[in-house]
Amino acid sequence: MKLFDLTGRTALITGASKGIGYALAQALATAGARVVLNARDAAKLREAQRALQGQGFQAEAVAFDVTDADAVEAGVAKVEADIGAIDILINNAGMQHRSPFAEFPTDAWHKITTTNIDSVFFVGRAVAQRMIPRKQGKIINVCSVQSELGRPGIAPYAATKGAVKMLTKGMAIDLGKHGIQVNGLGPGYFKTELNQALVADPAFSTWLAGRTPAGRWGNVEELGGAAVFLASDAASFVSGHILYVDGGITASL
Repeated sequence: MKLFDLTGRTALITGASKGIGYALAQALATAGARVVLNARDAAKLREAQRALQGQGFQAEAVAFDVTDADAVEAGVAKVEADIGAIDILINNAGMQHRSPFAEFPTDAWHKITTTNIDSVFFVGRAVAQRMIPRKQGKIINVCSVQSELGRPGIAPYAATKGAVKMLTKGMAIDLGKHGIQVNGLGPGYFKTELNQALVADPAFSTWLAGRTPAGRWGNVEELGGAAVFLASDAASFVSGHILYVDGGITASL
């Protein structure tokens, strides 16, 4: 199991105060990594940090806005100076806004594209610039089944996740010669705060169970193994790949 051991490595995870980001941080910490949690809300970050430390894990917290290029540069520089070189980056920060396409507000369009795409570019670029001289690193961008499939009322979200998929491939191409692997992690439908309205909707949950070969919602802990794999030496020749963890939904019509 040494191939999956992350002991001695530092991982920065954005959007890590709750939900999928927190679960991924917990998984990497379980594999031995020192995790650096990022989000904008410093109070929630500290709660998440204390929760991980209470489990005996090495956890730090650095708050900055991943949609602000200058804040990202300062935040990443702070992590590298105060905590250590970033060996693993998980770009997880994201948001959802549901509305029929013809009624989708302009401000919501700008907010969702900035949060879901700009953040991946800004943080990915800042971290890659520091990984390149070290000739190694792992970057994992959180995509979605909506990187491949659409649903009513979320056309802009699907557009952003499709963009993250292609940004992941482009990053893998440009950074591969520097010993850096870049991959995507594509969650299906998971029980998170972001999806709470859907989880609470019996009609939607019934539809989802019928649509998904696994017949159920995913639990965020089930994303951990895939994240550890992509962050580890076991994935040393895996790059530009999107690993869907979706109960088979992308395999089925």
